[in-house]
Amino acid sequence: MTKNTFVEELKEGDRFDDLFLVKSVRLSETKAGNSYLILTVMDRSGELSGPIWDNVEAWQKICRAGEFIRLKGMVQAYRDKPQLKVDSVQPVDRDAVHLADFVVATTRDPQQMAEELQRLVRSVKDPYLRRLLNHFFKSGSVWDKFQMAPAAKGIHHAYAGGLLEHCLSMARVADMLAGHYEGVDRSLLITGALLHDIGKVDELAMEIGVVEYTDRGRLKGHLVIGCEMVAAAAAKINGFPPELLDQVQHLVLSHHGRQEFGSPIVPMTVEALLLSFIDDVDAKMNLIEQLRRKMEGGSMQWTEYQRSLERFLYLGGFEEKEMAEETAEATNTPARQQSLFS
Repeated sequence: MTKNTFVEELKEGDRFDDLFLVKSVRLSETKAGNSYLILTVMDRSGELSGPIWDNVEAWQKICRAGEFIRLKGMVQAYRDKPQLKVDSVQPVDRDAVHLADFVVATTRDPQQMAEELQRLVRSVKDPYLRRLLNHFFKSGSVWDKFQMAPAAKGIHHAYAGGLLEHCLSMARVADMLAGHYEGVDRSLLITGALLHDIGKVDELAMEIGVVEYTDRGRLKGHLVIGCEMVAAAAAKINGFPPELLDQVQHLVLSHHGRQEFGSPIVPMTVEALLLSFIDDVDAKMNLIEQLRRKMEGGSMQWTEYQRSLERFLYLGGFEEKEMAEETAEATNTPARQQSLFS
C-alpha cells in the first residue's frame, strides 16, 4: 500500500484518506463521564493528535501503539493548533507498508558515524578509558543497540540513530574544547561525551518508530542505569583505578547539570562542567535543526512557542541538499546518505 500524504503537508481544512502509524492512544473521560480516545498518529515527517468520540471500544481495539491504520478524516483547528477529526479507522497489515515512510531516522550516514566514533575511541590516550570505551563500542549487543537507539522519547534526537548522532556530535565538540581550554583532560571528556547517555540503550525501547520507556528505564532512569553499566564494565578491566571510575561515573550522574533537571549531583569537575554545557547545547541545536527542516525556504520567520525553551524562535529554513553538503564537508564523506531501513 502506498502512502500519499505526509503529516507535514496537512493544513487546516484538508481532508485525507491515508496510512499512519499509531504513536499513542489514551482512554479519557468527559466531565459527564463519557469515554473517548485521544489518538496520536505519526509518519516520518511528524505527528498529529485528536479525539475519537464514537465507537470508542471498537476503535480502541484497532488503534494500538505501534500498529498501522488507514485513517479517514480532516484537519481542524483547536486552540490555534492543527487537530485530527477522525471519520473512520481501518487496520493495516504492517507487511503492506513501506517502513521508511513512517520511522523517523537520522539524516546522517550511520556507517560513517560508527567509523568516526571508533576513530575517536582509538585516539583516547588513557589506556583504561580506551579499554572501557572499547567494551561498549567495539562489538556486542550494547554496540548494536547503541547504533539504532533514539536519544530521547521526544524533544531532541528522538529517532532511530539519534543516540549515536548525539553522542558523536558531543564528542566532536568535546575534542575541540579540550584543545581550546588549558588543563582539560581530553581522554576523560571524550569518554564522558560518548558514555553519558549509555543507559538509554536500556531506558528506552523503539518498536516500529514508537519510542517508549522500559520498566527498568522508568524505575531507575538512564543516569543510574548508565552509572551501573560503567561500573560493571570497569570491574572487568584488570587494575582499573577506583578514582578514575569515580570520575567517569560523576560525568554520567551530573551531565544534566542541575538537580532539578534530573541529575542527583551537580557537575564538580572541569570535565563535568564542560560535558553538561555540551549536552545542553547539542540538544537545543538539534531541536532547532528539526524546526528548520520543516520550514520552507531560507526566509526568516517566527516559530510557534517552544515550551522546552520557553520562547519563540526567529529562524530561517534550509534545503536538504545544503544540509547534506554541510554534513559531508564536516565528516569528509559523500553527500549521499545510507538509510537505516534500506
